[in-house]
Amino acid sequence: MSQFLKSLLVASLITFAASAQSAELKVGYVQVDKILQDAPQTAESGKKLEKEFSPRSQELERMAKQIKDIETVLDKEGLTLSESERRTKERDAQNIKIEFQRKQRELREDINLRKNEELGSLQDRINKAVQSVSEAEGYDLVVYSGVAYASKKIDITDKVLKMLGKK
Repeated sequence: MSQFLKSLLVASLITFAASAQSAELKVGYVQVDKILQDAPQTAESGKKLEKEFSPRSQELERMAKQIKDIETVLDKEGLTLSESERRTKERDAQNIKIEFQRKQRELREDINLRKNEELGSLQDRINKAVQSVSEAEGYDLVVYSGVAYASKKIDITDKVLKMLGKK
């Protein structure tokens, strides 16, 4: 369903609910992108992933230097090396490059997997914080910021960030 249709549906439901009930409907919205950017858990998650994958990144840096060193030797001494020595060094460099590419791909895949796990955990915490703020302040409906228009008066993003900061 397109974003416009979703917004129209929400607006229709709000209008219908407001006219059907004499009680006032309290609506709020949350800017998830701002929460993901500003939540303290986002920085913690980044540091955690950095620490977790730092040894493997350093190993890749070491391998890249090793490849460069071999290529430098081949460039400088390639003509003075015997044919077998040159082939051996070229083969060594090629084997290290293949291993480097494999490890680089595995690292990238593992990082993406862990980022998704961390993001899922953070989304659960955000949802719980939104629910807590909504219940505490009596909101009947809270939507994510993907609506056509929403007044800043009903933006509860900072309250959710404050709730996340307490945890």
